[in-house]
Formats: sequence, structure tokens, C-alpha cells
Amino acid sequence: MAPRTARPAHPARTAVLAVLLLAAGTSCGGQDGTPTAEVAQQTAARDRIGTLSIHTAQGPRACTASVVQSPRHNLLVTAAHCVQSRRIGLLDGLVFTPGYRNGSTPYGTWPVQSVTVDPRWAADDDPEYDVAFVTVGTVDGRQIEDAVGGNPIDTGQGFGLPVSVTGYPNLSDEPITCSVRTRSQSATQERFDCGGYTDGTSGSPWVTEKGGVVGVIGGYQEGGETPGTSYSVTFDQRVTDLYRKATT
Repeated sequence: MAPRTARPAHPARTAVLAVLLLAAGTSCGGQDGTPTAEVAQQTAARDRIGTLSIHTAQGPRACTASVVQSPRHNLLVTAAHCVQSRRIGLLDGLVFTPGYRNGSTPYGTWPVQSVTVDPRWAADDDPEYDVAFVTVGTVDGRQIEDAVGGNPIDTGQGFGLPVSVTGYPNLSDEPITCSVRTRSQSATQERFDCGGYTDGTSGSPWVTEKGGVVGVIGGYQEGGETPGTSYSVTFDQRVTDLYRKATT
């Protein structure tokens, strides 16, 4: 599917979107001895992760996204349900704020320009394809990857990987993070167990020790409905193909 250009938000629609967006995300909390996420200390690598919100960095919060390496240096990865759904279509007026903390926007706010999702997600919100690649416009003449760097998309790595997962709960002005090991949920979905990943953390990248992104919170149950478990589509050929569509 070719990238679709995001439409500017219409004021009457923004209020409706805000309610829907606040429901987007995953629920996750510590239970039965599972670890709980902690506030993420600021690092250059974590500054590649940021919030998706409406109009401004302080606008209604939607989800989390992160910068990934791409030929044009303008690409993010997140969950598809963060940016498009069959019910309301392509979400309007989204902006990305990398490294956001306590109202500070150290790298500025970057307007979302286009979204690439798999046709099976667009047609039916199929959780097997709950991944999206998002392009953003320039700020002060710079591309986002040139400003903060980007992580490679790493597919075909299997399960059982140690990863760090950093994201932004809607009710927090600081990101949280947890170091965990991925597990198989099914042949095409993976999971990790850690508390604290509440609404707003959908789209949070699963980053390996080598810096590759091998998942984003989403997929099964749109990322998770139980307190201590989050999910992702397995990053396999499906994601490789979607990345190629987003970058050609």
C-alpha cells in the first residue's frame, strides 16, 4: 500500500479524536512477581523515542513512536492502531515530539506527513498487521534522523531476545522503560511481561542490545489488555515488506 498523506485536523473532529486517542494504547502492570517499568533516564538513544499527540506536544496524547533508519531520514515506526483505524480512518493533526520530558521539547515538534500500513490492517484492523511507518516533515530544514539519529529495523530475529522497551504513558510527562526478554505468544506474535505500560505506550519500540527494533507494542489485543503483559507483531517478512513500501 502506498503511503497516504495525513489530512490537517478539523476542529470539530479533533475533540472526537482526542477521546478515541486517549483509549489507544496498552494496559500493563506488575503482577505475580513480574518487574515494573521505571522512569527512563535521558540518553541520546532514548531521545529517538517520543510522543504522538494532536497539534502540539502538549495536545491530547495518542501513542509512542520512534525514529528508524531510512533513505530519506524522515521515518518513524509505531503501531498501526495509533495512526489509522477502519472506524475513523487516518488520524489527523498528529505531531511527533522526540525526547519529550516534563513539557520540554529539546528537538522540536515534527508534523506527521504520511502513513504506511498494510492493506489488511486498513481493510479490517487485522492485529497481525498492527505496525505502521510514518513520515514527518522537516524542522528548521533538518530531517528527524539527522537531528536525533535512528535505529535499524531488525527482522527475522526470533523470540527470546533481551530488549529494552521505552514509552510514554498518557498520564506521565516522562518516559518509562523496562529491560525484559521477549517470548512467543504465537508464531506471528510476541510478548513481554513488565508492569507500567498503560494507555499511550502503544507503539513503544522493542530495542535489542545491538540497537535494532524488533517489535512495537501493538498487535494482539492492540498491545495488551492485562496488567502485566504487552504484545507485538513478530517482526518478520511482513514488516520487511511494509518498510520497503514506506521507503520507495
